[in-house]
Amino acid sequence: MTALRIAVILGSTRPGRNGKAVADWIVDRAGARTGAEYELVDLADWPLPFMDEPMPPAMGQYQGAHTKAWAAKVAEFDGYVFVTPEYNHSVPAVLKNAIDFAYAEWNNKAAAIVSYGTVGGIRAAEHLRGIASAVQLAHVNQQLAFSLFTDFEDLTLFKPAARHDAAATKLFEQVEAWATAMRTLRG
Repeated sequence: MTALRIAVILGSTRPGRNGKAVADWIVDRAGARTGAEYELVDLADWPLPFMDEPMPPAMGQYQGAHTKAWAAKVAEFDGYVFVTPEYNHSVPAVLKNAIDFAYAEWNNKAAAIVSYGTVGGIRAAEHLRGIASAVQLAHVNQQLAFSLFTDFEDLTLFKPAARHDAAATKLFEQVEAWATAMRTLRG
């Protein structure tokens, strides 16, 4: 069996975003894992327009080259760690749009959520759980929630508390276990 492949999807494209430091921290921690290969997928590198496909993604009849390329990228992975800020009590539009562009490529895979914001991004994470369920992603229980007030210096320099290391390990363990189990559903 090939090694698990997990994408760390950076769900913000805002200039000066805090998410890049958070995603890099996740990828750095994941680098010590032996059960899976983790890859950063930065939505800034995937400039998808707002949904412009004539058919619903569940039909699998993608027309645009950008959609086909994105769907192929999503399909490469057994699971995902979404890194999301909280914008207006939810996920950024760019993340929701990226998820909406594909369907079958997300199905029967595992997902974990890492959020950040003034209250740790927990409202965005809860919205993301509902979105994940709609595309048949099995989201794990363990979550990381970073506060802009306690895990960032001057609201910009990422300095996570040491307590997050153990939670990150548990998150990796859960997403890897679930990604392994979900492989059986995909054949």
